Amino acid sequence: MLANGKYRSIVASTLAEIRGALPLVKEGLLDECLYGLPVYPGCLPGLVELRKSIRITLMVDNEQHIDLLENQGQAQQWDVFIKIDVGSHRAGVSAASSSLRNLVNRAEASQHVNLIGFYCHAGHSYAGRSPEEAEATLHAEISGVLDAASLLPTSRKLTVSIGATPTAHVVKSLKASIPSNIHLELHAGNFPTNDLQQVSTKVISENDQAVRIATEVCSVYPERNEALVNAGVIALSRETSGFPGFGCVVGQPDWAVVRLSQEHGILGTENPPHNAAEMFKVGQRVYLYCNHTCITAAAFHVFYVVDENDVVVDTWLPWKGW
Repeated sequence: MLANGKYRSIVASTLAEIRGALPLVKEGLLDECLYGLPVYPGCLPGLVELRKSIRITLMVDNEQHIDLLENQGQAQQWDVFIKIDVGSHRAGVSAASSSLRNLVNRAEASQHVNLIGFYCHAGHSYAGRSPEEAEATLHAEISGVLDAASLLPTSRKLTVSIGATPTAHVVKSLKASIPSNIHLELHAGNFPTNDLQQVSTKVISENDQAVRIATEVCSVYPERNEALVNAGVIALSRETSGFPGFGCVVGQPDWAVVRLSQEHGILGTENPPHNAAEMFKVGQRVYLYCNHTCITAAAFHVFYVVDENDVVVDTWLPWKGW
């Protein structure tokens, strides 16, 4: 996603990810990292140490965050984004709230923070089922951050950071509407891989998914027309999508993981003519598409990268923990 240095900023949700990315700084490919949670006391010592190696940007959505940074006593200012809630109701303050104006004023008055812009993430866009819905959510995102930016003078250079994966696919429709003092930044962590949640939004096709989980058939049950595979909650999560179950069999879309336990899943179908005893054999390798790549990927210690012939050409080791 950094395009070999063309883009020089990342978002990380754990300190382990930031530490893992530090070699990219030494290679001259990375300059900045946004810590993707509203700042809290437990993360600050680690972030103070990390900012010796990389520019660290923080996220705030409460005046108490400014108090925290002032009391922390760093002489160097912290660059901060104010997080705007555009409908997902996770982190963030509403652009229509009086709390936002108070927070902007508080940040502007502080000697310990430098307000660089506004950030939003439309996590609720995953519930959309068409490109038109994704585009409508995208316009709500940009309206939210631009409304927030209007609280500051139009001469002020600001960055607005938007884009969940579904809305990032339709972003071309709005670039012309951005004021000249605003730098538009896109963030979409699932964009390179995709999953069944993204396919459900209809902004991509099933073939645009890059992640498959390799499982093995442990047993077959003809009397109930099901098979058991060695991938359960830990491998697949309990995330859902617009597709039945908790994952679909690659190349056999009528078959899905219909039930889960911790370490195994049950393959079933809603189409009775399909016969599990004919379809699956003990020891058979079965590949699954997952509903939510981000959670699934976090469960594995290695990713096997394959070419167009499904030959493994590389292995990627993820940064684990917090």
